[in-house]
Amino acid sequence: MGPGSHHLSLGPSVSSLGLLLLFPLLPECLGAEGRLAHKLFRDLFANYTSALRPVADTDQALNVTLEVTLSQIIDMDERNQVLTLYLWIRQEWTDAYLRWDPDTYGGLDAIRIPSSLVWRPDIVLYNKADAQAPASASTNVVLRHDGAVRWDAPAITRSSCRVDVSAFPFDAQRCGLTFGSWTHGGHQLDVRPRGTAASLADFVENVEWRVLGMPARRRVLTYGCCSEPYPDVTFTLLLRRRAAAYVCNLLLPCVLISLLAPLAFHLPADSGEKVSLGVTVLLALTVFQLILAESMPPAESVPLIGKYYMATMTMVTFSTALTILIMNLHYCGPSARPVPAWARALLLGRLAQGLCVRERGEPCGQSRPPESSPIPQPPDRGTGPPTGPCQEPRCLCRQEALLHHVATIANAFHSHRAAQRRHEDWKRLARVMDRFFLGIFFSMALVMSLLVLVQAL
Repeated sequence: MGPGSHHLSLGPSVSSLGLLLLFPLLPECLGAEGRLAHKLFRDLFANYTSALRPVADTDQALNVTLEVTLSQIIDMDERNQVLTLYLWIRQEWTDAYLRWDPDTYGGLDAIRIPSSLVWRPDIVLYNKADAQAPASASTNVVLRHDGAVRWDAPAITRSSCRVDVSAFPFDAQRCGLTFGSWTHGGHQLDVRPRGTAASLADFVENVEWRVLGMPARRRVLTYGCCSEPYPDVTFTLLLRRRAAAYVCNLLLPCVLISLLAPLAFHLPADSGEKVSLGVTVLLALTVFQLILAESMPPAESVPLIGKYYMATMTMVTFSTALTILIMNLHYCGPSARPVPAWARALLLGRLAQGLCVRERGEPCGQSRPPESSPIPQPPDRGTGPPTGPCQEPRCLCRQEALLHHVATIANAFHSHRAAQRRHEDWKRLARVMDRFFLGIFFSMALVMSLLVLVQAL
């Protein structure tokens, strides 16, 4: 066996021997560190009190840095206007009476102790919406040798938030959380935010709300109860509602129903379903309106989708009323008066040509000229010589009677034809009105639906 192999065989033995020699000394080292920590704790808190502000000069303001991390949106109660959040709150300040030299205590530069042992700023949430008294989290604080104190504590906050649902379900909300000292004024305790916004690094996405940001702003206000100013820090949570579920469940069915309502003008009048379609659409919209009212918070302003439902229901109501009037025009009997001259010229003439309302076999854009059939009159007696094989006056009287009966039948036939023509004119006028209001109401429904759907993009 060579020298190299002999050296390799000694290496593990020497390392194991060193560990065996050092192992009994590890508890002593750890015990020394623990004893130093206990000695430091006894030295720091021998004459320390947590009841007073830890400043060397009582006229000096204590600076507190506030940092908020948003973890989760637990609930947004729109009806009661209460926002529930899960936050991580970090507060940092300097305690003038908790300082030491690390070299004196074996290089120990930081310790962790219960937060109840040190002075803590009485920073509370001003717009709190909870009846219970605020409870401080029993977490430790990190105390450094230069007196810097860092206190990290989780908190579930319930804050009041004014919810504006005028643009529901495409609304955006701004909810502020104002933190400040409850008893210390600005001359004693100064609160400042760390950075320009709260941290969203550990935020859990919400299924209904999308967080746009949470900027921070410091204010100094003077209240009526006190003469000194009170600084506070307001974190404004910017939210936008995820409207996909509301569009699919509430808005899109209403859009389809509103586009179906004008088609009642396209149904033939003899089908007997024109009014039934309008009433059915109105009942369907009423059901959706009730569902919407249950999911919407009460507010002074009517939401956007509520305005759309009201406008659609009004449009369907007017279209049903117009359908009833047009049905009356369609079923005008033969005894009805003729169509007025202005309606014949304007509606049956120009409007019918523009809307391409024509009879069967009639080309589009060409109106039917009014028919005027001459009414036959009985022949005058004594005009010309008698015709036919009968040359006697008696035969002539029979011929005149026969002609009189034929003229009577012809007059009755032409009167019946004129009554039928009047009835056809009223039916044609009803078709023109149907075509006209079909275009008007379909355009209105389409424009209103597009205006609402554009908000979702």
